[in-house]
Amino acid sequence: MTIRQESLKKAHLSLFVSAYGHHVAAWRHPSVPSDAGHDVSHLRRVAQVAEAAKFDAVFFADVAAFNLPRESTEAAVYGARSGQFEPVTLLAALSAVTDRLGLICTASTTYSEPYQVARQFASLDHLSTGRAGWNLVTSANPNEAMNFGRSEHLEHGKRYDRAEEFIDVVMGLWDSWEDDAFIRDKATGQQFDPTKLHVLDHIGPEFRVRGPLNIARPPQGYPVRVQAGSSSRGQELAARTADLVFTVQQTVEGASAFYRELKARLPRYGRASTDLLIMPGLCPVVGRTQAEADAKMSMLQDLVHPKAGMALLSSLLGGFDLSHCGLDEPLPDVPLSNGSTSRQKLVVETARQEGLSLRQTYVRLAGTRGHLQVVGTPSQVVDLVE
Repeated sequence: MTIRQESLKKAHLSLFVSAYGHHVAAWRHPSVPSDAGHDVSHLRRVAQVAEAAKFDAVFFADVAAFNLPRESTEAAVYGARSGQFEPVTLLAALSAVTDRLGLICTASTTYSEPYQVARQFASLDHLSTGRAGWNLVTSANPNEAMNFGRSEHLEHGKRYDRAEEFIDVVMGLWDSWEDDAFIRDKATGQQFDPTKLHVLDHIGPEFRVRGPLNIARPPQGYPVRVQAGSSSRGQELAARTADLVFTVQQTVEGASAFYRELKARLPRYGRASTDLLIMPGLCPVVGRTQAEADAKMSMLQDLVHPKAGMALLSSLLGGFDLSHCGLDEPLPDVPLSNGSTSRQKLVVETARQEGLSLRQTYVRLAGTRGHLQVVGTPSQVVDLVE
């Protein structure tokens, strides 16, 4: 049964996997393999444990760049994510050691081509027998631009213009073949029924793509589409095209408001409320007792190197340079980011409302990157989710 068919039947849990741990200092914990990002056996175990625990999916975020600041390489030295697998390739490997687990990863509409993405996720869907999911991002990291022939990151609005056309092209390519187009008749020598082939011939402002896709229609028809944009443009794109939205929410009130706003956009695209799932992020630190959970969290926080903390904070602020600031100074005025505007807003509001210094801000965000944190026993985590 595909992710899509399952989607209306029950509540859902997806495991957001960072090979080294979501906490910026988790890789320094004694129990974490120091080379986790390049250890496929470690990642196989993670996926198999998630499947055994009845998670619906694993999710791998991705950035097509090494986070090397233009000002200095010093901060990058202490980064936790200096090397990891390209995620579609990784999920193809994980598909061979799992049977039911959904396999979701990121591909950028700003720094990819539609034919490439359509083919990759169609292939992953076939390899996994209908378990692929594409996390569509417009890329928040300006370092990616310099790896794809650009000196500057594309402006936020233009990234969404490109994304709107990009996803339409990908969907059109997934429609290249009808489900039963490939007859593969050995007696006649006929591979496919030409009446069931559809050539896209797309010509638009951003893309010229003839098609057809050179792989059969994905088992799901359309692999599951995931998005995380919370800006107005991001919500509008999700309302039109997404199956699942992953969101940062700190309170029930804020989450409810986001839910209402996003669901209200669906009817204009002929979609029902049940056509789109919304999954807020939660960062649990779990112990058999509260004291054990607190000790685990305290150890992680003590392992945060100041340079790694400041690099994380700079990234969440859209690449804003904090190298001239003291750790115990308040957050300075930050110009509007050309990266993730919603995440930048959350960080600034958190620091201002709680009167946090830069050190206190990065410690606050070290494990969560803005998501809701819970430290406690399994029953406490479940109570919070409920």
